[in-house]
Amino acid sequence: MPDDTVLLERHFDTAFAAPDGIQKLRELILTLAMQGKLVPQDPNEESAQLLVQKIKTWKTEMVKNKVFLKSTELASNRGGSEPYELPISWCWTRIGIICGSIVPNRDKPKSFSGGYPWVTLSNFDDKGIKLLSNHSGMGLSEQEVGEYNARIMPKNSVLMSCVGRFGLVAVIDKDVVTNQQIHGFVVPEQLSSEYIAYVIKSQKEFLESSATSTTISYLNKNRCESIPFPLPPLQEQRRIVAKIDRLMARCDELEKLRAERNQKRITIHTATLNRLLNAKESNDFSTAWRFITQHFGELYSVKENVAELRKAILQLAVMGKLVPQDPTDEPASELLRAIAAEKQQLVKEGKIKQPKPLPEIKPDKAPYEVPKGWEWVNLQDLLAVVNDGDHQPPPKAESGIPFLVIGNLNTGRVSFNGCRFVPDDYYQSLDWGRKPDLNDVLYTVTGSYGIPIHVDKNEKFCVQRHVAILKSVKSSPIEYLTHLLKSNYAFNYANSVATGIAQKTVPLSGLRTMPIAIPPINEQRRIVAKIDQLMAHCNELEKQIDAATKKQTTLLNAVMAQV
Repeated sequence: MPDDTVLLERHFDTAFAAPDGIQKLRELILTLAMQGKLVPQDPNEESAQLLVQKIKTWKTEMVKNKVFLKSTELASNRGGSEPYELPISWCWTRIGIICGSIVPNRDKPKSFSGGYPWVTLSNFDDKGIKLLSNHSGMGLSEQEVGEYNARIMPKNSVLMSCVGRFGLVAVIDKDVVTNQQIHGFVVPEQLSSEYIAYVIKSQKEFLESSATSTTISYLNKNRCESIPFPLPPLQEQRRIVAKIDRLMARCDELEKLRAERNQKRITIHTATLNRLLNAKESNDFSTAWRFITQHFGELYSVKENVAELRKAILQLAVMGKLVPQDPTDEPASELLRAIAAEKQQLVKEGKIKQPKPLPEIKPDKAPYEVPKGWEWVNLQDLLAVVNDGDHQPPPKAESGIPFLVIGNLNTGRVSFNGCRFVPDDYYQSLDWGRKPDLNDVLYTVTGSYGIPIHVDKNEKFCVQRHVAILKSVKSSPIEYLTHLLKSNYAFNYANSVATGIAQKTVPLSGLRTMPIAIPPINEQRRIVAKIDQLMAHCNELEKQIDAATKKQTTLLNAVMAQV
């Protein structure tokens, strides 16, 4: 029989690497325990069959004295077939045969003066076993117990959840009173309460399959009592509990170690990216980037770091640090003149009104420094108009022009799946500025605000008022602008101007005046190409992490299947 060190070390690396490996290791420990494979048997110990006979005598006496109700007649196993083979000194039974049941209290008392703790599922933890010695909640006095005819769960009873979340278990070290979400088992002296708790925890799948499902899954008294129970001799029960406790403590150590390792990776990566973003000199930038490249494999083995890398790429791009500058590039001021000329043509055509001049962004008021040849402008200066959807509820139609809401856009792409429709004549009545066209940008402004969507399909549709329409002209730097609007800088700005409490909204006035650092057109192209290249690399990193995770899980399952 392997000791706990051998058992853990056999699966340590595999369990540590797989995302759910430690949880599977916990399940393996319980499985081995319930099969009689965790500790050796002692042929000199009193058999489980004799324990059952003694317990039946005890139960008869307890029922006679009205300590608890008589249990439903139960077969010792499921339909006469044993779930699996047990050691010769063990036997199959059911928990209702060897423990007494106390029906829980249905109504919550109206007053609490202290005394017997009032225990609910909130006193249980996710690991399922928790001694309640530190219970600091409400309690009932002797008088209140009598007034409400409350049933008391005696010390050393085992409590289990019988509503919603199954597999939560507690061994109590004092008399308590519980609500109807909990079923309690009174434990005879021939049994270990802690062993019973572990058996219940190991039977989570059975409990879930046995539950009555309405709005909330529920286990009644009979189904709680029918839990199949692999019963060993008493001394072996205690050895099993001691071994499980040691192994679970080792699992706790593994979880803590893995959490610390992952947090360390994230902390180091965040610090390095901050140094990269805040570098004033090229040497500082080079040093930070060199650290990332040297530790690439380790830093990007967790998806959280890949997500932060995406944000850093965009932030470096909008700050002019992603690609080198070329002094021969035509300055951004020329691009701005071309946009202004196209907007004047739209004014002549009557598509937009003469735009009001927005305040100039002075260099000393700019959010950050930008390279020579760049220009600080308002978002409105780069577009024909910044508008939103019709503020009036649109007429509905079975078919016609798609009418998109934020739910059709919050993935960052235009989706017509499950969309509503409006009549064609309604769409035709909308102003030019409220009709999205190819190469416009949509921007969510309410609820899930701050999501930019590049319109890359030439299809007719309209949007609700919670979506801003950034109407472009031919010279508008749409690809660069879409990337910029995904950056932390843009989101932080939107967050700073958003109004409302229950549901925040980015006002169009604030969106129009978002300060934008615009590079020369040739540098924009280099930036967009570099972003696309690096984002594709991030996609590959995430695929590699997924593949590694799948491989680790497959390996773990194969290893555990051999036990």
